[in-house]
Amino acid sequence: MTKKFYKMTLSERHDHLRQTTKLTEEDMSAWLPGSGLSLETADHMIENAVGVFSLPLGIAQNFIVNGKPVLVPMVAEEPSVVAAVSFMAKLAQTTGGFRAWMGSQEMIGQVQMLGLKDLDAAQNLIEKHAAELLSQLSALNPGLTRHGGGVRGLEVRRVDESPIGAFLVVHLILDTADAMGANMVNTVVESLAPLLERLTGGRAHLRILSNLSDRRLAHAEVRLPLDALAFESYSGEAVRDGVIEAWAFAEADPYRAATHNKGIMNGVDAVLLATGNDWRAVEAGAHAYAARDGRYRSLSVWSVGEDGNLQGSLTLPLAIGIVGGATRVHPGVKTNLKLMGVKRVSDLGEIIAAVGLAQNLAALRALATEGIQKGHMSLHARQVALAAGAKPGQVEPLAQALIASGRITLSEARGILEQWNGNEHGNDTSSRR
Repeated sequence: MTKKFYKMTLSERHDHLRQTTKLTEEDMSAWLPGSGLSLETADHMIENAVGVFSLPLGIAQNFIVNGKPVLVPMVAEEPSVVAAVSFMAKLAQTTGGFRAWMGSQEMIGQVQMLGLKDLDAAQNLIEKHAAELLSQLSALNPGLTRHGGGVRGLEVRRVDESPIGAFLVVHLILDTADAMGANMVNTVVESLAPLLERLTGGRAHLRILSNLSDRRLAHAEVRLPLDALAFESYSGEAVRDGVIEAWAFAEADPYRAATHNKGIMNGVDAVLLATGNDWRAVEAGAHAYAARDGRYRSLSVWSVGEDGNLQGSLTLPLAIGIVGGATRVHPGVKTNLKLMGVKRVSDLGEIIAAVGLAQNLAALRALATEGIQKGHMSLHARQVALAAGAKPGQVEPLAQALIASGRITLSEARGILEQWNGNEHGNDTSSRR
């Protein structure tokens, strides 16, 4: 019987991936310390570079997205994230996995128009000449059009409630194709600004993209039957109802919603980091989208579906890319994208949405049943063992000893190690207080 992935050694996992995926030894070398991002490349990526900083890279198992099995690379420092999504993805296999889709790749660029004598007249003038403005901008960006993107529209908003008084905001809608598109959007609105000034006689102040990318939404859905939800002494109905009740708390209370959505982003951010995407932009957009109706709410929805099953959905804005930025220069990012087999940016967005929904389910299921700490602290014990100075062969035994003791603390770990290592102070428990 094939050994489960999480029980394999590191070398066995590499061998398994080489045999079961399209990754080569050279591809996987990008994951190894000293073989991925070079200091010379890092020096060109950011200012004042002094080195590179590593985080653990894991691979989530069991995901089926739109009928296609996919291995998902995740970069995270927090225990239980990869294990949790992998287990939820396994449960979801009973109904065919996750259904996901992503619409347009339209970003919004904003131009703040100040110094206008008559805002209504200026707005009418801009709207009247919108087609002409878009035509001029399209001519400036032929390359984007060749790749399936380009300018898509122009909108004018009036902002009345402002500390500096009323002003206009012009939204330029730009399809960025397979790129995240921040630089692209900023370049185009810089070109739009002088056109607007000449047309209206006003002053174009800020010219910048919006990270509330609500024209770039990713969606995921999942159904879980009651027999897949049941475990130990918990019936499927109890787990289903507990998940829905936990979600209702987040939907109704912003204090709970903040932590609820943070849990979703645990999974989302981990894939964003692994694929070289701007996780700060996605975080900002997701939380702003959660408050789009004036109250901060859950990004997910859970309910009772047909035949009494549990059904969940997630919608969030995803300004992401698979070309440009770090995807061009970071060897690890290239390998991770190859592992997932993404061909379009929408492929990546669908996977990320599925991971976010799986992460949400894992947290809600744990909270509604055995509590969040049981599984999390078991995995945390390994970090405590490492921090206490355990040697490679001692980490797992020490973690198990800590779990058995019920005291997963650094002082307890050090005390056990002292006893194991024959330290003359091994029986001195003062260090554990």
